[in-house]
Amino acid sequence: MQAVAAKIPGAVVGGLVAAVLLDTVVQVAWKRAVTGAPAGAPWAAVLAAAAASPWFWAAMAALAAQFFNWLRVLRRADLSFAQPFTALSYVSVLALSRYGLHETISAAKLGGVALIFLGVCCISQTPFRTAGGESRP
Repeated sequence: MQAVAAKIPGAVVGGLVAAVLLDTVVQVAWKRAVTGAPAGAPWAAVLAAAAASPWFWAAMAALAAQFFNWLRVLRRADLSFAQPFTALSYVSVLALSRYGLHETISAAKLGGVALIFLGVCCISQTPFRTAGGESRP
């Protein structure tokens, strides 16, 4: 018996990979953009510091790319199939937080991300498009 995952079109797989990568860029860029803001600063000061950062603009560009990529993905796959895959960005954000931002990662965080990964593995074995999920011309 052939696995369901092998039948997922390349455009869907590529779009899901792009969604995870773009979400990772957005999250890390947000963090980097506000890192320069003084602790306890008012919202206006935080916003001004973030907007002056190139990381803020990287996050904005990634959000725009993410929007158009997501439109492409949802034309080809059910939301109930595609959206859980974006949770894989928790895995990549955790790794980049540890190695790029030098944050401490607890065993509980690792366990939680392992459960997310397991859940996505289960979802990947389901059909990417159901009869009720067909798009109209």
